[in-house]
Amino acid sequence: MVEILPSILSADFARLGEDIARVEKAGITKLHVDIMDGHFVPNLTMGPPVVKSIRKVTRLTLDVHLMITDPDKFAPIFIEAGADQISVHQEACPHLDRTLRMIQAEGALAGVVLNPATPVSTLDEVLDLADYVLIMSVNPGFGGQAFLPNSLRKVQQLEQRRRASGRHFYIEMDGGLGPDNIGAAVRAGCDWIVAGSSVFSSEDPESAVRTMQQVARDAMMVRA
Repeated sequence: MVEILPSILSADFARLGEDIARVEKAGITKLHVDIMDGHFVPNLTMGPPVVKSIRKVTRLTLDVHLMITDPDKFAPIFIEAGADQISVHQEACPHLDRTLRMIQAEGALAGVVLNPATPVSTLDEVLDLADYVLIMSVNPGFGGQAFLPNSLRKVQQLEQRRRASGRHFYIEMDGGLGPDNIGAAVRAGCDWIVAGSSVFSSEDPESAVRTMQQVARDAMMVRA
């Protein structure tokens, strides 16, 4: 089953608990949490205290995406704060194998992220280890950007590797996704779809999520 992961980067932080409760009504199981340090990407978002506060108001799986220069240092801190799964950028990890193993040893699922300009082939040596792979369909750092169509080709390449090898990692996509292009992402091979502005900038976030869930279900029938 394909899942929609609302990204709280686009939520109203003055009413964060309320916004989370609204999308929970759509039956989601995961929330996406973007962590930016102002160095790896040109933006600064939240830290462990916010994740800890989110953990107090929801039992949803917290999918924490570290867009930071020192994920080895901070991944355990975010796991302690309540993250259930941590994704790190291939571009930020000189010892990616070790980083992924460390995250798993700390008790979380370990994901690896690729920027738009990074080829899928850079992950060939860790696909047996990673629990999931996140393909960025925008250049990371800001919400509300336009979807980059070339990301679909990268998802297809990952799906081909997954089928050929029998591996069981999930494929996630993040950036510029909404009802108009979620179907294409699912047909390409995505299992998890991150949606931020298309959810929280709508008049009814719950309804927006339900619409995207239906689009994903329809696309999954074609993929199957």
